[in-house]
Amino acid sequence: MKKTIVLAMAMMFALSTAGSVFAAKLKCTVDAVDGDKVTMTCENADKLAPGDKVKITPPKKGAAIEGC
Repeated sequence: MKKTIVLAMAMMFALSTAGSVFAAKLKCTVDAVDGDKVTMTCENADKLAPGDKVKITPPKKGAAIEGC
């Protein structure tokens, strides 16, 4: 029973970290925006290929910090 639990926990850990191994982080600068098209200049852009799906997270501006 104990071996089964340890094996299940190890598999869950391996599967949760597998997705982060394939992600590449690139630093990009937006050059132009024309409707739905965005032109960017990225460092290490050779890691991308045509048709790759890219997730873009815009920088947060003016985020308020509230305290007690």
